[in-house]
Amino acid sequence: MSAVTPEFPRQVAVDQLHAQPFRQRIEATANEREALSRRFDLLSLDHLSAEVVLRRRSSESILLEAEFSAEFEQCCAVSLEPVRGTVSDHFSLVYGPAAENEPEIVFGDDEPAFEPLNGNWIDIGEAVAQELSLALPLFPRHPEAMIDDAAAAKPLERPLAALSRLRKAAEC
Repeated sequence: MSAVTPEFPRQVAVDQLHAQPFRQRIEATANEREALSRRFDLLSLDHLSAEVVLRRRSSESILLEAEFSAEFEQCCAVSLEPVRGTVSDHFSLVYGPAAENEPEIVFGDDEPAFEPLNGNWIDIGEAVAQELSLALPLFPRHPEAMIDDAAAAKPLERPLAALSRLRKAAEC
């Protein structure tokens, strides 16, 4: 199985994380934004930056806290016209060793999600990219996009209605 190369790699070695928080501002280059726009099916990703803080919680556990902002362009779900958008968000993740043969730990809404620590580094760029993908609008809509009310109100035919008609015709 081949490893996938992240489009926005910003690796931080776990060995360099000590008692003091590690802070870094990251910003995607033009090539990285182009690759991310392909990955997330965007027309363009014009800006992506983040402020990331890593803190040791214990000898095996690391807390990642980040705030990011992005400017992008998507296709309208109705008219397929370009739709400009912006998003700003923050998130937290806890990195630690993956437990073998143990049930998955479920946290409450206030707890950060757990990510298994694979290797001796944390890719803070990939963490930001994944959170961006979750923050993007699922069905962007251009402000002038209209849905034909008559078409929307017309009931759809059941999926197997055509087969039902054929069966009835064969029985006659």
